[in-house]
Amino acid sequence: MSRQNYVFTSESVSEGHPDKVCDRISDAVLDAFLSEEPEARVAAETFATTNRVVIGGEVGLSDKEKLGQYLDQIEDIARACIKDIGYEQDKFHHATCEITNLLHGQSAHIAQGVDASGDKDEGAGDQGIMFGFATDETPELMPAPIHYAHAILRRLAEVRKNGTEPTLRPDAKSQLSVRYENGKPVGVTSIVLSTQHADESQTSDDIRAIVEPYIREQLPEGWITDATEWWVNPTGKFVIGGPDGDAGLTGRKIIVDTYGGAAPHGGGAFSGKDPTKVDRSAAYAARYLAKNVVASGMASKCTIQLSYAIGVSKPLSIYCDTFGTGQVRDEDIEKAIGATMDLTPRGIREHLQLNRPIYQRTAAYGHFGRAPQADGGFSWEKTDLAEALKAAV
Repeated sequence: MSRQNYVFTSESVSEGHPDKVCDRISDAVLDAFLSEEPEARVAAETFATTNRVVIGGEVGLSDKEKLGQYLDQIEDIARACIKDIGYEQDKFHHATCEITNLLHGQSAHIAQGVDASGDKDEGAGDQGIMFGFATDETPELMPAPIHYAHAILRRLAEVRKNGTEPTLRPDAKSQLSVRYENGKPVGVTSIVLSTQHADESQTSDDIRAIVEPYIREQLPEGWITDATEWWVNPTGKFVIGGPDGDAGLTGRKIIVDTYGGAAPHGGGAFSGKDPTKVDRSAAYAARYLAKNVVASGMASKCTIQLSYAIGVSKPLSIYCDTFGTGQVRDEDIEKAIGATMDLTPRGIREHLQLNRPIYQRTAAYGHFGRAPQADGGFSWEKTDLAEALKAAV
């Protein structure tokens, strides 16, 4: 039997964290290519450091002439991302940092394994394992620690950008230790918040006075008590931040992107990858399936694993674990999943309508637990498969 009383911790990082700057640029490149061609192939990686951004990887359009035109836009795309995040530091400024574009055409050897041809179905873009998870701890069916860690940083970004808190700067990290009783989250034992700030004279106490009201408004009533430990800018000053303070790289925050460590992760990063890459699309499908299992009432907690081989269209395996909370057998849910959703790479993309420029918004504050949007963003958060899954069991 699983533990019912414990403390679990998750962290989040802001859109101004160096790695998230890189995720944002990589996904902005992806969106630009998908805007031109829904079947565009993109695997974009970004590196950022003091006054410098380097973008590399592989891209592909059916029209080779247009490929060159879009490659010429990469510098402007990167600068727009940096400006929107809010970097105007002497050693990392959207207008003056050096941008190096090393993107080039996609490997023909990868394409031959992925593209459909003759009687061959489109295959997966790579081998790998992908996980999805859902739990009824929050209305969004997300683990509470990561959900509220994200919420705190989103709120701080809002008040920074709208001018309410002008001394806050883009780079920030949060961490929550959540206490569980009888398997349910009931309070916070510690709060860690480190945020970049403008004035070197500001102390940790000054920063706490700024951020505490926003932290309190994001957490459920009663979760913060007199026993809750606060660690706000515990090292003191945090004026030098972003890529000037620490180098950034696409794909280094995969646990922040998913479930905060509350569930397994297959290992593959998401940002900068078009949806033929099952690292991304199948992870979204697995979340969609797990969320619909929980939304259907068949379980209060669910992990789904999918596995693929490069060039092979159908998943090699489907695995379900409801941690003893299932109202039906896990193996019956596995069969229902295979019967209700086409889990080939193309089937996933069509079901979730992933061939659209919807990815830049995923680059910070998590890929999961967000509200589905009118233009198709976060389509994998819908619960429209719940009744079909239930009927198929």
